[in-house]
Amino acid sequence: MTGPVGGEPRLPLAGVRVLDLSRVLAGPMCAQALGDLGAEVIKIEHPGRGDDTRDWGLRVGSRNTAYFNSANRNKQSVGVDLQKPEGQRLVRELAAKSDVVIQNFKFGGIAKMGLDYESLKAINPGLVYCSITGYRTDGPEAARPGYDLVVQGEAGLMALNGEEGQGPLKFGVAAVDMFTGMYSAQAILAALFDRQRTGQGRHVEMALYDCGLMITAYYGMEALLMGNDPPKYGNAHPSIVPYGVFDAADGPVVITVGNNAQFQRFCIEVLERPDLAADERFTTNLTRSQNRHVLLPELRAELARRPRELLLARLTAAGIPCGEVLGLLEALQSPRSTEAGLLAELPNPETGRVQVLAPPYRFDGQRMPVRAAPPLLAQDTERVLGELLGMDAQAIAALRQGGVL
Repeated sequence: MTGPVGGEPRLPLAGVRVLDLSRVLAGPMCAQALGDLGAEVIKIEHPGRGDDTRDWGLRVGSRNTAYFNSANRNKQSVGVDLQKPEGQRLVRELAAKSDVVIQNFKFGGIAKMGLDYESLKAINPGLVYCSITGYRTDGPEAARPGYDLVVQGEAGLMALNGEEGQGPLKFGVAAVDMFTGMYSAQAILAALFDRQRTGQGRHVEMALYDCGLMITAYYGMEALLMGNDPPKYGNAHPSIVPYGVFDAADGPVVITVGNNAQFQRFCIEVLERPDLAADERFTTNLTRSQNRHVLLPELRAELARRPRELLLARLTAAGIPCGEVLGLLEALQSPRSTEAGLLAELPNPETGRVQVLAPPYRFDGQRMPVRAAPPLLAQDTERVLGELLGMDAQAIAALRQGGVL
């Protein structure tokens, strides 16, 4: 990826140091978001095995994977064994020089190491400390471990996915982990803003279950109003008709008819079926929704007779939002993605080059850059300990010999 036109953008979080003690996805994605916005992120990993996700999915080089790389760009990796007292001491010293700490250890584990909020607040009152857990820490399930798939079931998310009559279905990605990571980053930013005014840090507590329930959004509100689970609609919309994925003669298309005027144009200009536009059962969205089982078979039959290119051209001309349905690789390699700079390619000492997604954030017309590829395990240990803690080569070598690094 080349640098943005006009030079490197000003990074909003430049000068903020984040100590990332988290593993797997929710915490790492939170820290990655802060890194994308310019923070210096130091990821603490076990020096031997590293983050769990270094062993998940497709391998990239010797110790990285596609899964790990998706949540750890714009970070440095420092290998420290947190089960050893000397390792805990090193992390406390790094926390004293940091603005943010992120951790997602199992309940009680972080306190045993002396790395809990109260312990670190005593040495750094301005620290913004984010704890990510499965469930709220003051409730009866505080000790339960948090797993995305479990929470997708418990929060009702599996109940809203899939087609009518289909059983529970999870999201294709770990949506609870990802949303929790983004909610956590928002909360950390709010706490940093508050610190500007007060000089005091905050303890941000985020639970996977809480964030998972938030994802239900308008489905959750409808369930409360109905006193029951809303029906499943698959790729269709629960309230707007026609709105969803439809099969043209040569492939699927997305069609979103958002109002009654668009429906009139859809029937007359796209499908050449003025009779459907005039039918009283379909004149308003409310009646179309009530009669979807009559209307949709008619629309599907008409769409299946026409090629995708023709439909997209007519829909666009009629002012109806629409689009192709692409495969994942197609989408990643599409002109829309590549021209927007959403893929970055960076040097990698093991593979030569490595591809990662670029940050979605744009400021003043410039995308936030990928400043550093996902790190090799513990690649920055000596530099970080030397620069931040003033440790010389002899001291670092002694820690290595003791198994701390």
